[in-house]
Amino acid sequence: MPIFAAALAGVIFGIGLLLSGMANPGKVLGFLDLAGHWDPSLAMVMAGAIAVGVVGFTVAKRRSHSLLKLPMQLPTATAIDRRLVIGSALFGIGWGLAGVCPGPALVTLAMGVPQAIVFVVAMLAGMWLFHFMQLKDK
Repeated sequence: MPIFAAALAGVIFGIGLLLSGMANPGKVLGFLDLAGHWDPSLAMVMAGAIAVGVVGFTVAKRRSHSLLKLPMQLPTATAIDRRLVIGSALFGIGWGLAGVCPGPALVTLAMGVPQAIVFVVAMLAGMWLFHFMQLKDK
């Protein structure tokens, strides 16, 4: 049942990304182009996502188990350290260069967009590098 719920949530999320324009690199780059022809429409998408997230996390914090009776596993880290800042900067740079972030990249890959292959391969390489560096630090 958890796999089915995760798959259903992923499909709903993917449809939302498509409908909102988040899977369209041109739309995303228009949003990020503050000095040019800025397209503020994705700001409303983000505001809506944040509102839904705030409600969801508020409810989740009060629960010890999910609706599927699995233990809640919410993040507990609060420190802003060098790794977080560098990782965030790399994420933002990649988002700005590609015009897409990981969720929409997976949606466009599933749609068969050839450019998504390069992004997803680079994303997986970055994830592998992070994992390798984590093991090295231990």
